[in-house]
Amino acid sequence: MKTGRIIKSISGDYSVQTEDGVYITKARGLFRKKKTSPTVGDIVDFQVENETGGYIQHIHERENILLRPPVSNINKVIVVMSAVEPELSQQLLDRFLVVVHSYNISPVICVTKKDLATDKQSAQIKQLLNEYKMIGYETIFVGNDDDLSLTIKPLIKGIIVLSGQSGVGKSSMMNRLFEDLNIETNKISKALNRGKHTTRHVELFEMEDGFLADTPGFSALDFSHIEKEDLTNYFPEFEEVKSECKFRNCTHINEPKCAVKTLIEEREFYKTRYNHYVALFEEIQNRKVRY
Repeated sequence: MKTGRIIKSISGDYSVQTEDGVYITKARGLFRKKKTSPTVGDIVDFQVENETGGYIQHIHERENILLRPPVSNINKVIVVMSAVEPELSQQLLDRFLVVVHSYNISPVICVTKKDLATDKQSAQIKQLLNEYKMIGYETIFVGNDDDLSLTIKPLIKGIIVLSGQSGVGKSSMMNRLFEDLNIETNKISKALNRGKHTTRHVELFEMEDGFLADTPGFSALDFSHIEKEDLTNYFPEFEEVKSECKFRNCTHINEPKCAVKTLIEEREFYKTRYNHYVALFEEIQNRKVRY
């Protein structure tokens, strides 16, 4: 029996990295009975069947797991947005941050294409990132002419996931960090102002102190696992004041003497974030019950 980490999964074949190389393995039927399956990032035990293959017998306990994209044992998620092409959407950024928080994973905000932004756009983005820094987020603003070894590489300890909508530069970032990868990238669709989905599967790429995961691009996010009562936990600035609300289970929507509503009058940034919170709260509240 050998132990290793799943670094790639394609059509039922799991590439498991061990101390003595990579094995292409398959999962035993027992996982179907347990209604689970191995996931990229899992530490697994497998029975060797030949020199390069085997069958997975056991999945070690996971620290966490993302459902979309399917990756486990994540240390941080870098939420990648672009300054231009497509332009940064703060509402979309906040939606990504909520999803990351909901899995109890620390997000980092990375804005790309700094070199393509005008001076005015750069100033606005720097101001916005400073606002996020003030509520506890780690932020990065990079362009194609920046040295990623000084900005991205220091973050890669454990498993780091790159996430964000298509066309924001995730694959380009991977290609710059791993020169021999040549991950396919597509230009922005002018009609949709977004990139085509170029990454087809989840894969971990090893660096000195960890792994960087390239994940399929997407612009629609799944909130089906989030309850509206929990949403307030995923806005750090609310966390600091919500104990001052009159009602212990305040949702910060219609309740009187709400400390969050007082907070949002302090800065426009808070008000914008609150509006995104309300929109998401209503979206979750109005979703159809699944049976």
